[in-house]
Amino acid sequence: MIKFLISWLASAAVLILASRVISGFTITDFKAALITALVIGIINGIVLPILKLLTFPINFLTLGLFSFVISAVGLLIAAAVVPGFTIVGFIPALLAAVIIAIANGIIGVFGIRSFA
Repeated sequence: MIKFLISWLASAAVLILASRVISGFTITDFKAALITALVIGIINGIVLPILKLLTFPINFLTLGLFSFVISAVGLLIAAAVVPGFTIVGFIPALLAAVIIAIANGIIGVFGIRSFA
């Protein structure tokens, strides 16, 4: 349970960091960041595996770089559902997907698995 809470808080912190760095990627407050992290976790568990399976050939041809596009689509889906979380355009979503992946890699070094 503690590990889940730490992962959830880390995901929310990464989302807030991304909102501070990327223009067009906005999270209004920490509550919205927590809800967004939870919704993204659900999307990552249900929707994105299906998208990754369907786009496997193009992901293979791009050496995995298409995964960022898939993650950006997941972020756009979350932005459509969560109040207080907005993304204006595809480029901010793509940049956020890259920043979130880098931040998750850094956080993973400490043994924390983020689900954003």
